[in-house]
Amino acid sequence: MRYFISAGEASGDIHAAGLIKALRQYDPQARFTFLGGDLMSQAAGNTPLIHYRDMAYMGFSEVLRNLSKVLGNLKRAKQTITSECPDAVILIDYPSFNLKIARHAWQHSIPVYYYISPKVWAWKEYRVKDIRKYVTRLFSILPFEKDFYLRHNYEITYVGNPSVEEIENRAKSIPERSSFLDSHNLPDRPILALVPGSRRGEIRNNLPVMLDVAKRFPMYNPVIAGAPGIERSIYDRYGNMPVVTGVTFELIKHADIALVTSGTATLEAALLRTPQVVCYRANGSRFSYNLFKHILKVKYVSLPNLIADSPIVPEMLLHHCNADEVSRKVSDILPGTQGRSDMLNGYSLMRKALGDSNAASSTAQGIIKDLNNRLQR
Repeated sequence: MRYFISAGEASGDIHAAGLIKALRQYDPQARFTFLGGDLMSQAAGNTPLIHYRDMAYMGFSEVLRNLSKVLGNLKRAKQTITSECPDAVILIDYPSFNLKIARHAWQHSIPVYYYISPKVWAWKEYRVKDIRKYVTRLFSILPFEKDFYLRHNYEITYVGNPSVEEIENRAKSIPERSSFLDSHNLPDRPILALVPGSRRGEIRNNLPVMLDVAKRFPMYNPVIAGAPGIERSIYDRYGNMPVVTGVTFELIKHADIALVTSGTATLEAALLRTPQVVCYRANGSRFSYNLFKHILKVKYVSLPNLIADSPIVPEMLLHHCNADEVSRKVSDILPGTQGRSDMLNGYSLMRKALGDSNAASSTAQGIIKDLNNRLQR
């Protein structure tokens, strides 16, 4: 069968690559057209229709500045779906773009499957209406989402979280700390990992704060996690700090503490048991923070806290994401502190809540079973 897959950012590329491998396992003749990145290319054996680095725009102003590119990407994706008429369209998060793709596929009677739900439980809950109308089946990776969607009379399937299996598998082949340091010319000192996100807007907003915090802890060597597709010159604008690109997982694993922009990396840090402070600056205004709190439908924004339903990691949002406040939270989780011990215990509770399941394999089987049932009707 032919599959059209849309993933608009780095985390989606990781999870979609795993799904492509699983689909190949159960459908050896599978062919893929996709919007995504290098990992999906490796799994599919062909290049993306559009690379996610040309899609990952964050926030209203950034989208507005690049509106012609966004509309061009959407038009090209829709035209490809119309001309190729795939057996299935598979969407990975990225709702502003992907729900438009879902509607287009639905109009052409192509079944739509969502793997990794948009965070409609946090904001823009009205999108559930479009999901119910245009999405054939939704495969969730967060356990609390099942009850949320049931409240909207929409039944979804929880398949486990792909990060659990991905991290367990990758951890088996991760280089020793000494090898990691040597391969990146890093000194043998405790590491403070700075993970400012995968989009230019995220880096612009969060990295300066992270670097200011790093200066207050001279006993640590600050190392920036460079995102795939982001030029080194982007990071060099903010100072002469070590940047390691494409090895965020390994960096977080070997770090003693991490400053992480809210997203999938917060879950990775928790599963790797690296103490962290979540940083999300955006425009940093108090007004935006109060608006943010009013709009949010959940108590937390970071995945570890959402999954555990408990504040196990500090969330420094908007105007609270400043060097003074973040530094205090870092001090709370230094080695030997009670805060560090409490966070590690919280990580254990979060891991238990996720359960054990092969998310990509379960999703692939669910999609293929549904498609086969449709062919038999």
